[in-house]
Amino acid sequence: MKTFLMRCLILISILFVAVLAGMQLANDGLKRMKGYNDPTYEQVAHITGTENGNVEATLLGNTFIIEEKQKELERLKTFNVFSRLGEGVTAGVQKAAQVSMNAFAQKVQDIFQEIRK
Repeated sequence: MKTFLMRCLILISILFVAVLAGMQLANDGLKRMKGYNDPTYEQVAHITGTENGNVEATLLGNTFIIEEKQKELERLKTFNVFSRLGEGVTAGVQKAAQVSMNAFAQKVQDIFQEIRK
């Protein structure tokens, strides 16, 4: 029994060290993949201020003015059919859930009132 217990403890210790080593290797691999400690990767995003007060951003080599992009996104947001459709479906589902919960609560109240009589 002692030898079995010792073998199990040794095996558990070896596996525990192996798991820790694997976690360290995975961490190092993720850091290399993300580009930490690697100066060869170029900068993906860069934001600068221009002379006339606009903020200019460069993302993956494409340069644009943030205010113009914000206006364009606001214009697209005003007419988003799927967003409006989603809002309508959400309101309908909420109303249906509210009505069904109220009906269920009323039935439970009716049952308790019948029991009290």
